[in-house]
Amino acid sequence: MAGSKQRAPEELRKSGFPAGRRSTDSLNFPLDSLGQNCPEENPPLGAQSDALGDALTIREVAALVGCSVWTIRQRCMKQGLPHYRPSRTGRLIFYRNQVVQWLVEKQTERRW
Repeated sequence: MAGSKQRAPEELRKSGFPAGRRSTDSLNFPLDSLGQNCPEENPPLGAQSDALGDALTIREVAALVGCSVWTIRQRCMKQGLPHYRPSRTGRLIFYRNQVVQWLVEKQTERRW
């Protein structure tokens, strides 16, 4: 190709790897070292989902609690209702068992 410049094979990239090699060739990790070292320490997903219960939307939580979506957002979440937001602009995810446990704690909490 006329006008195109070829790099010298000994030229290094910013990463320090040679420019002519593919990234998979330059890592040289042994295949047996990849993966989890202790998979028995991490419970299967089924066990976690059983502990948390079903995933609920904010409308389903409002129906479960017996109030409006506004009340969930403005009052309950500020009082510590457990929730998960996957991203800043993402929707809220609640887990049934956590919501029920939070409700029980709030009902038995001593109020003056």
